[in-house]
Amino acid sequence: MSLAKYNILTEEPPAPACQTEAIDVSDGPHSRTFREDPPRKIPARDLCRLARQLATLLRAAMPLVPALSALVEQLRQSDRRKLIRLDSRQNYLADIMQQVTDDVNAGDSLADAMKKHGNVFSPLFVSMVAAGQESGTLEDVLARLARMLEKRVNLTGKVKSAMAYPIMMALVAVGVVVFLLSVVVPGLTEIFIEMNHRLPLPTRLLISTSSFMQTYFWLIAVMVCGAVCGIGLWHRTPEGRSLCDRYKLNLPVFGSLLLKLEIARLTRTLGILLTSGIGLIEALDIVKKVVQNSLIVDAIGDIKEQVSTGGDVAEAVRQTKLFPPVVFHIIATGQASGNIESALIDIADMYDIEVDRQARTLVSLLEPAILLAMGAIVGFIVLAVVLPIFEINQVL
Repeated sequence: MSLAKYNILTEEPPAPACQTEAIDVSDGPHSRTFREDPPRKIPARDLCRLARQLATLLRAAMPLVPALSALVEQLRQSDRRKLIRLDSRQNYLADIMQQVTDDVNAGDSLADAMKKHGNVFSPLFVSMVAAGQESGTLEDVLARLARMLEKRVNLTGKVKSAMAYPIMMALVAVGVVVFLLSVVVPGLTEIFIEMNHRLPLPTRLLISTSSFMQTYFWLIAVMVCGAVCGIGLWHRTPEGRSLCDRYKLNLPVFGSLLLKLEIARLTRTLGILLTSGIGLIEALDIVKKVVQNSLIVDAIGDIKEQVSTGGDVAEAVRQTKLFPPVVFHIIATGQASGNIESALIDIADMYDIEVDRQARTLVSLLEPAILLAMGAIVGFIVLAVVLPIFEINQVL
């Protein structure tokens, strides 16, 4: 079926996720056999686009197999229109979807076909597709999944932009200071030494710092790189990750922002899963794979144990002592009214707004703070350079 009859897909470049086994794609003019690259993760925005497009096609009364074929055609067409292809990402995803289409056409369910590509489709994605097929509301579940992924991408992007801008400014400030100390100050130091005049304290401190930087620059660089690599390797251990995640949540400014981000991701995912007809215990298992902080993952495990033994959800959330009181109070209210799914989504919407507002406030506060710190350092360097010149002029 031609895609021209269904002018409802957008053309934006998704990214690939790969496996390491050989795949034979033997349908149509694009037949080829290839060996895939090592596994890579597909961004959530691309899965969001895929889910939304498939939901739109199904709502247009297309059967499932033709709808999947239309997606493959769309992905291949987008890849051919690229002027520069660095890694054939769109075409790779088209090959994966072609495999899914072939499996569905051979009798597999869509969820089972997607489950074979675990590096592309997460357990959350597969579970929601399975629930949608069992309930006969696949298009609604896919649209719901797309909205959830879209909100997650937007919220995570806001936090990353709030943290990336101050970090970039700090790196620029450090670069400027290192340049002044290693290039500009040494030339002035020779001039001051030739004058044979007692230098002011700021100038002596500046010269000592510059000499230290010149002498031990490579040692400092090696130590910094070693420390970064060591922390990275240590973070991969369960003990290191647990301690780092605890430290992140206790940061003065960013800790509350990261906690709210995780709560929003957790509650929205859990609410969507319950709305789609997935049981609470299974939904908690899936949510554990979505949350990135190990402390919250452990808390979800504790909640699951209490609920599986007949405990109250809100009380289990309260006993973790990790979530703010408003969270378990809203859950308790939703549980009492028999609408816990809406309560969870309301919590997610509330924290989406708070994260957005806090991220904007954080950027507006950190920008002048970094500028002031950079100005103070550069001002000290200028003062240390100008003071001896003034003193020499007064003597003359």
